[in-house]
Amino acid sequence: MTRIIAGRAGGRRLATPRGDRTRPTSDRTREALFSALAARAGGLEDTVFLDLFAGSGAVGLEAWSRGAARVRLVEHDRATAALIRRNAASIGCAVADVVAATVSSALARPVDLAVDVAFLDPPYPRTEEEVAEDLRALVPWLAPDAAVLVERSRRSPEPTWPPGLEAVRSKVYGETTVWFAHWYGHAP
Repeated sequence: MTRIIAGRAGGRRLATPRGDRTRPTSDRTREALFSALAARAGGLEDTVFLDLFAGSGAVGLEAWSRGAARVRLVEHDRATAALIRRNAASIGCAVADVVAATVSSALARPVDLAVDVAFLDPPYPRTEEEVAEDLRALVPWLAPDAAVLVERSRRSPEPTWPPGLEAVRSKVYGETTVWFAHWYGHAP
């Protein structure tokens, strides 16, 4: 069982998908990444947060709990997307927009919101080129000064960042590395 760590829904439990359909971000890793985001100017207050490869929705719902005004969670597995909707309802998050689609098809849609923070947690078997394609497709969605976080296996190389998106740092948590990047460019 996963839980919301802090904020307005802190301590509330979230259901997780059965079996091996997802690889949940650990509490330790979520706490560290949200501590880093809190250190940004303004933290998460009133931001738009995009959670790609959302799994149980724990990261996006944690963002809402900590002050994000709107969250969009993209999960390709329809049963898991329905679970995210139930999790959002169970913690009182009425601003969760759950999209049951692949990340590539969701990002190919017309841009309808500017994202302040994007979190990508692609399955570890996803190739580096596929992750690079996801990052390129994400660019039109990024608001000025957006933060992009990519969770990968610690054995994976640094993601290939598109022009305007630059790595700021990375941090290893057990078998996981989280890459932090800043959007310095302008969406096309």
